[in-house]
Amino acid sequence: MKTELLYKQWEILGLLLSLLSAMGLSQHTTPSPQQQQRGKIRFRLAGYPRKHNEGRIEVFYNDEWGTICDDDFSMENAFVLCRHLGFVSATGWAHSAKYGKGTGKIWLDNVQCSGSEKHIGDCKSRGWGNSDCTHDEDAGIICKDERLPGFVESNVIEVEEDRVEEIRLRPIVASAKKRNPVTEGIVEIKYKDGWTHICDIGWTPKNSQVICGMMGFPMERKANKNFYKRIKKQAAKAKSKIIGSGNRVKSKSKFKSKPKIIVGTSSGRRLFTERQENTYRIHSVACTGSEVHLSVCPLQFYKANATAPCEGGMPVVVSCVAGPQFASGNGQKKKKATSLRVRLKGGAKTGEGRVEVLKNNEWGTVCDDRWNLQAASVVCRELGFGSAKEALTGARMGQGMGPIHMNEVQCTGNEKSIWNCQYKNITSENCQHSEDASIKCNIPYMGYENSIRLSGGRTQYEGRVEVGTSSNGTHQWGLICGEGWSTKEAMVVCRQLGLGYANHGLQETWYWDSSNTTEMVLSGVKCTGNEMSLSLCQHHGNNVNCKRTGSRFAAGVICSETASDLILNAPLVQQTAYIEDRPLHMLYCAAEENCLSSSAAKANWPYGHRRLLRFSGQIHNIGRADFRPKLGRHSWVWHECHRHYHSMDIFTYYDLLSLNGTKVAEGHKASFCLEDTECQEGIAKRYECANFGEQGITVGCWDLYRHDIDCQWIDISDVKPGNYILQVVINPHYEVAESDFTNNAMKCNCKYDGHRVWLHNCHIGDAFSDEAEKRFEQYPGQLNNQISS
Repeated sequence: MKTELLYKQWEILGLLLSLLSAMGLSQHTTPSPQQQQRGKIRFRLAGYPRKHNEGRIEVFYNDEWGTICDDDFSMENAFVLCRHLGFVSATGWAHSAKYGKGTGKIWLDNVQCSGSEKHIGDCKSRGWGNSDCTHDEDAGIICKDERLPGFVESNVIEVEEDRVEEIRLRPIVASAKKRNPVTEGIVEIKYKDGWTHICDIGWTPKNSQVICGMMGFPMERKANKNFYKRIKKQAAKAKSKIIGSGNRVKSKSKFKSKPKIIVGTSSGRRLFTERQENTYRIHSVACTGSEVHLSVCPLQFYKANATAPCEGGMPVVVSCVAGPQFASGNGQKKKKATSLRVRLKGGAKTGEGRVEVLKNNEWGTVCDDRWNLQAASVVCRELGFGSAKEALTGARMGQGMGPIHMNEVQCTGNEKSIWNCQYKNITSENCQHSEDASIKCNIPYMGYENSIRLSGGRTQYEGRVEVGTSSNGTHQWGLICGEGWSTKEAMVVCRQLGLGYANHGLQETWYWDSSNTTEMVLSGVKCTGNEMSLSLCQHHGNNVNCKRTGSRFAAGVICSETASDLILNAPLVQQTAYIEDRPLHMLYCAAEENCLSSSAAKANWPYGHRRLLRFSGQIHNIGRADFRPKLGRHSWVWHECHRHYHSMDIFTYYDLLSLNGTKVAEGHKASFCLEDTECQEGIAKRYECANFGEQGITVGCWDLYRHDIDCQWIDISDVKPGNYILQVVINPHYEVAESDFTNNAMKCNCKYDGHRVWLHNCHIGDAFSDEAEKRFEQYPGQLNNQISS
């Protein structure tokens, strides 16, 4: 409505101006210098990566192109600017130079529009050319891809013919073409309907660093340029022999492709040259090495009438170093991974997630203030990936728990670690976990998605899993045995296909039987859930062993773009733990739900008591989707004793372990009544168990199980005094999809002296460093109950 009203206002204004002009009234008005300057103002979108209706907003003012700072930027600003560009409205805006840093002046700062202004100059601002920003803060806009009717202004998006968009490495060695990832080859740029080259004259390692980052590699290495020069000479000689022979043709255009050139050496027999003439469009590239894309680097395009482009040079060849996860020999992978002080959590794909850093042996998050592609790229390369595709703000990969270690991170892009960048420490007022920073990195192309597919589903996100096999030179598709198939395997399939998180791993798929594929080709598949491809999981190999034959028992998946993420409030467990000796006559309902140890069955009911270790449990959903029970209401079980429906068979395990990991006592929620007890400010409760209501935990809410309710305990009646580990595991059988299962366990050191209990060092299972976790496991126990000064 707002867009239509503004458009009507513009339309009426245009009619009035036309009427005034026709009456001759406007001819007597002399434009002011400001109005004359306004007439010369133009707008354009620039940067990379972007579509035609988005980009860094640039303004041509006072005969010079410049940018707008993101301070105080808003949707209303974007609305006014999109109309300048001929679009009906705006759908979003971007900060922190998402589309790359501009050059020249920063013409406007602290711009504040209401959205109804006819010109950006009518909005509040510091004034033209008055800014305290850097180009790290250049604003971008995303316009609705719908043009204003009859828009004839000159300030439309400038579509440059010379643009750098898609880039690839084309290997020259024939054997390298069959391997992924491709780490070395000629750099080719997509141009119009074909591919072109970059002239290597003046090419530097910093330029190669940028190309490698785009290809998903953390660093470059020196390529053997002489090797490629020899190939070029051999190709040139072979070409001259062919043209100089009697097999001449009237036109070169009749050659559909150049012949293979066999080089004289034995190793050289695997080499062949390009199938078309070398064409050059780009030269004089001058990257600093920190750019996330070649288009951001200074470079020049050869003009169409250039007589001898790249004379004395050859196509640029780049060689890259693959990160540990993608290198063929990754024997040092584990050693390197343990020394890292940064990690990614909550991402569906390899190379993406919430950024977490290690400080004082405890993992914490990074605040998104001033978070940009340069800082994101430092993290990506540190983890063995390429440069960053996106620097995400606003907890786009879910919220973390615990400390926030960094704020206002500023990197040049060339640092070896995020810890080498400038940053500020956090105070509680600075940041909340709703501002956690996350990233998406460039990763090498591995071709994993080509070896697997889904069939029969209602959408692309679901279906029966089919894997490609080769036999006698023919490619065919086969099914996977559904026995043992679980959420973990489904997680790998969804990741491999780029379909997000696994909602369900299905063992029967008779309702998706729409394919001609019927043969089982894989069985016994077991994954950890972290693999990039199903081929990296354990399985039976060529000996398929499937008890339930028939395509109806084939494995299937349902994927989702978002998922929940449950995490237990560990400090609350530590604060609320105590021992209660509870009379047996008050435990009949608990016994019915198997909340007591097995020895309770032999007790002299209703006389005597059971000793219970009690504590409160507060379970937060910090993911990006509501946590819902796997089963629908028709499968819920009514428990008369406790007067509510149970929506899951097993939701939480409570265990007391000896220091060597042996279970000495256990308790568990046989099933849970899931509901929103409390929520963060601004989030409304959605789930309530009462009156057969919907069950679940909303994003940003938590379900509280107080220490004084039934089954919120471990029965330790048979436990001897000593030092133990208390362990709580949420969603232990992965029944419901989560973006991160590694944070589902919580552990505490526990000392029991036969009368009292003390809990210490309660923490989420992956909250500490490996070194701190080892100290936790070797904890000798609290020697007294005195607090040392």
